[in-house]
Amino acid sequence: MPKAVVCRELGPPERLQLENFASVPLKPGEVRVAIRAAGINFPDILMAAGEYQLKPPLPFTPGSEAAGDVVEVNDAAGVAVGDKVIVKMRFGAYCDETVAVPSQLVPVPVPSTFDYAEGATFLAAHGTAYHALIDRGQIQPGEVLLVHGAGGGVGLAAVEIGKLLGATVIAAASSEEKLAIAKARGADHLVLYAREPFRDAVKRLTDGRGADVVFDPVGGEVFENSMRCINWGARILVVGFTGGIGLARTNLLMIKGASVLGVRAGEAVRKNPALGEVWIKALSAWAKAGRVRPNISHRLPLEDYAKAMRLLIERKAIGRVALITR
Repeated sequence: MPKAVVCRELGPPERLQLENFASVPLKPGEVRVAIRAAGINFPDILMAAGEYQLKPPLPFTPGSEAAGDVVEVNDAAGVAVGDKVIVKMRFGAYCDETVAVPSQLVPVPVPSTFDYAEGATFLAAHGTAYHALIDRGQIQPGEVLLVHGAGGGVGLAAVEIGKLLGATVIAAASSEEKLAIAKARGADHLVLYAREPFRDAVKRLTDGRGADVVFDPVGGEVFENSMRCINWGARILVVGFTGGIGLARTNLLMIKGASVLGVRAGEAVRKNPALGEVWIKALSAWAKAGRVRPNISHRLPLEDYAKAMRLLIERKAIGRVALITR
């Protein structure tokens, strides 16, 4: 029987359970996908704890992205048995079998280039970075991009994409190991949080001008100090708040003519599906050309879901963590 990680009680990852479930017959227009890998994202952890904006009714299975093979089709146009696909969902990915509709499926970029784990950890992070930098931040060639949390999944994606777009990328992270990966992905300058206040480092690296665009998945004091190292007309992109909720100093924003822009890539696509089509086309082309690729620091079996989620909570992952199901 297929298995899934199930949340029956809100709380830490250790309260989740791995359970068997019965396969259900397909309705017309549906496909069955044998999941080979699922990506771990921080919102999965928040959702399981009841701390995310989306609160599915209990019980539910966490996870918003997976990759696998189509094994059954019931009158679903454009999909065939044997297709290697990425599955997009709001929750439900931590499993080894799922039912989906064609609109949830994206071909894995060039099967010989991406494996299942890379397919399962591609769209959420890179899609968020694409939406943040292009749709929201409107970054331009030659501008200075400060990426916080540059050793994380979305941070590394922002480093890659920012460099592709012609920005000068300053990567800030909490360890030398994370910064080494950021450098390999294109970062021009590296800032270790513990070595020097990042706002001082940014001013030093930009001859006092500051960053034009700030990519911030951290929040808290990182957000607050970012307002002190920005250039005129800067855009601060609020991508997440793993370090807490930051408070905006409106005087600092006014003095610099700066903007603070919220980034919710998934919601943006739900409100305007055409956006997602643009992202997928661009990201797939870059992936096929070898210009973007997830960095997966850990691959764990499905039954180690709690350990995998802990890697994100304890900031031990570099890039992405994947659950391998088959």
